[in-house]
Amino acid sequence: MNNSFTPKQKMQSVSFRSVDEFLEYLPQDELQIVERLRALVFDSIPGVTEKLSYNVPFYKGNKNICFIWPASVLWGKTKSYEGVRFGFTNGYLLHDEIGFLDKGNRKKGYWKDFTSLAEIDSALLKSYIIEASIIDEIKKPDSIKP
Repeated sequence: MNNSFTPKQKMQSVSFRSVDEFLEYLPQDELQIVERLRALVFDSIPGVTEKLSYNVPFYKGNKNICFIWPASVLWGKTKSYEGVRFGFTNGYLLHDEIGFLDKGNRKKGYWKDFTSLAEIDSALLKSYIIEASIIDEIKKPDSIKP
């Protein structure tokens, strides 16, 4: 019998067991940006939980709200951007009249890439994070009235 099964190609070459292991993996420039972004998330969303998904930290209230994806944690075989990507899983619901977020060809998930600490406008990003957490709270199943 000819078994022509070909295993599915893995999209990532890393597999972290914890957020600490993820942080230890990062180059120093990305680590500094990630630490600043994490602090903004924890400061903006009381009670948020942090969990690795796709080997990067996602932040959850009722559902996933946002994520931090450093360029050194590849999806596929090649690096597709520089720095650290801060993404909103439901970015399409955010008010973004100033065009702060990149949309690419995505329908829901929007993001902003940062290549240095100086590029992070903490007050502006915090306002987006807070809005995203409010949307998450509004979309909570028990808050939907029949």
